Amino acid sequence: MKNTSILLKIAAILWIIWGLVHVFAGGITMYFIISGDISSAISGIADAIDPSTVQMDYPAAAGAIIGQHGFNLCWVGLVTFLCAFFIWKGNKNAIFLAAITGGLTDLGYFIFLDIGGFVKFAPGTVMTIVSGAAIALSFYAYFRMKNNATPLESTQ
Repeated sequence: MKNTSILLKIAAILWIIWGLVHVFAGGITMYFIISGDISSAISGIADAIDPSTVQMDYPAAAGAIIGQHGFNLCWVGLVTFLCAFFIWKGNKNAIFLAAITGGLTDLGYFIFLDIGGFVKFAPGTVMTIVSGAAIALSFYAYFRMKNNATPLESTQ
């Protein structure tokens, strides 16, 4: 079962990368909102559009909504980052928590931003690929071990 352990370690590394990128993106988004620069927060998220198209005075409620988005990016990034260390050890709960948290976050991103054409391939779409690869690798490893009735290498 050495191969499944390697797959879990690769998935863990992918989740660490994904988590750190999202904590950073969320922090930057919240920083712009706190500093009162809603336009920069929006153009930072929708990076494929001309920033001049979002330069305007936004109501405070719009800033609060974008700020909440930044907060959500931070916490989902932190959750997946922490899950990665447990995935490394083969913890099935961490595998599924990271998949649900990171996967559903990127599903919304894909539906509303990628398909809408509002974002560049890097870093956003690349992160969607990273989370998809992490989910696929960890699920494959988990179900392979489960089908072989071999316990996961963990401290479960």
